[in-house]
Amino acid sequence: MTPFETVQIFAKTLDNLEKWLDKACDHAKARSFDPEILVSARLAPDQYPLCQQVQTACDQAKYAAAYLGGVEAPSHPDTEKSLAELRERIRKCLAFVASVKEADYAGADERKVAPNWLGGKWLTGADYLAHVAVPNFYFHVTTAYAILRSNGVPLGKMDYIGAMPVRDS
Repeated sequence: MTPFETVQIFAKTLDNLEKWLDKACDHAKARSFDPEILVSARLAPDQYPLCQQVQTACDQAKYAAAYLGGVEAPSHPDTEKSLAELRERIRKCLAFVASVKEADYAGADERKVAPNWLGGKWLTGADYLAHVAVPNFYFHVTTAYAILRSNGVPLGKMDYIGAMPVRDS
């Protein structure tokens, strides 16, 4: 899978995540509780709450697109405090990812990726994607899914996988 294709799968998964938030609201309404309490829900006391899981998943997709596409990532301060704001964060991230065109990813595997948190060190684009972006993205998306499931939101495997490019025989 190319870096461009990987980032497109990130985008698909973020779209799925937005749908999970919709299901969470429907679930809360059906059970007569305020869906906004889910924003601060977490699996364990030392793990990020749902809001930070969504923010971080978005950041992983955004930075993968930026670093591998050779473009500047937009700033998205972590200020979301509601499900509506989290949906908007997802939409902003999706719009940015869509703005990075396939041609921008030319040479991505060998591109030098030097995030500030590496303290002056760097990775190739291929190593960044394999060792940072992919595992971090799926860790935070899966944890968001698990937080919603642990709060009774009726999500299943197909909600996680989403639409597939199936073909007729």
